Amino acid sequence: MVQLVNLFLSAGYEICFASAAAKSEFSFNLKDIGVEEREIRLNDDGFNIFLKEVNPGMVLFDRFMVEEQYGWRVQQECPGALRILDTEDLHCLRHARHLAIKTGSPLHTVHLFTDVAKREIAAILRCDLSLIISEIEMNILQEQFRIDPSLIYYLPFLEEELSAKNIQSWKNFEQREGFVFIGNFLHEPNRHTLQVLKTEIWPVLRKKLPDATLHIYGAYPSQKILQLHQNKENFHVHGRAKNAGDVISRHKVLLAPIRFGAGVKGKFIEAMQVGTPSVTTVMGAEAMRGELDWNGVITDDPGLFIDAAVQLYQDKGYWQSAQLNGVQIINNRYCKQQFTRPFIEAIKILSLDLTAHRQHNFVGQILQHNSLNSTKYMSLWIAEKNSKGK
Repeated sequence: MVQLVNLFLSAGYEICFASAAAKSEFSFNLKDIGVEEREIRLNDDGFNIFLKEVNPGMVLFDRFMVEEQYGWRVQQECPGALRILDTEDLHCLRHARHLAIKTGSPLHTVHLFTDVAKREIAAILRCDLSLIISEIEMNILQEQFRIDPSLIYYLPFLEEELSAKNIQSWKNFEQREGFVFIGNFLHEPNRHTLQVLKTEIWPVLRKKLPDATLHIYGAYPSQKILQLHQNKENFHVHGRAKNAGDVISRHKVLLAPIRFGAGVKGKFIEAMQVGTPSVTTVMGAEAMRGELDWNGVITDDPGLFIDAAVQLYQDKGYWQSAQLNGVQIINNRYCKQQFTRPFIEAIKILSLDLTAHRQHNFVGQILQHNSLNSTKYMSLWIAEKNSKGK
């Protein structure tokens, strides 16, 4: 989200960031980069007044749930505003993969067609454009859900190119110790991955490398997660990292035996940016490397996963080669200069012919129709109930 904010700022847009979420001490300070911040509420007609005041030419929703809550109000008050949905990742895909894991069955197409998918696809159809972070998800939307290509746009992470100066600043092989995993523990795939590390990977890996340590970082750890900390097992749970790149850079190898999820994983971007090779699964590395070599090893086999971790941890030449693979991935797949100008141009073209674009997406207009606006009327009912209560 911060990358998108910076992208629009660089293109000369004025930005008002509105959120119903409570700010915390860790919230990014958008005011410091010239962005107006406004507090809004759920199920509240005050948002309509706010829209009239701001009169935006473009509105970007962060995930489909936000579009459900506010999209109809935007359509009502600012019908000419370009509506963009930032999916972050396909929630219906992550949900489908989680279902398959829980039931112990292979992932089938039928797992995709859930109520979550109906809600998410409806939001995509109601918007003028949806940002998709993964090429795999672009294909799924077009092939499985028959989404018109004009409604979706591939926009991955937008990173600075890694220069020789960046690489020279990295800690070298001898300056690092231990393995690392990092992830927000409000996110179910991260909690599941931690459990796999604790019960399947680390007991065997520690026998092969008795002096090695594993360091776990992540915001919002529950008491159950904190209790996994065991000094005698060299398994260290640290909680939230003040700076993700800094803590990843201290360790030799990132371990991420991810079994389900969607989108692309920021932890691997951060690891590549500080020269930390990684061992992960096919799911973990999905859509991240294209045809390039991974900055480490990709395997779904636990035994091979552990062997790869040992080799990367001990073999300096192999480790350095993996580092350079990460540089190639960042510079060829995520360098922001490749994506920013084409995206802004696409937005401008879309804005100039928005009426024709919406006519082409007639299904989206159907979904805006009152008879299908269940979320709208639920929100109005809650707003009325709240006003009566006051």
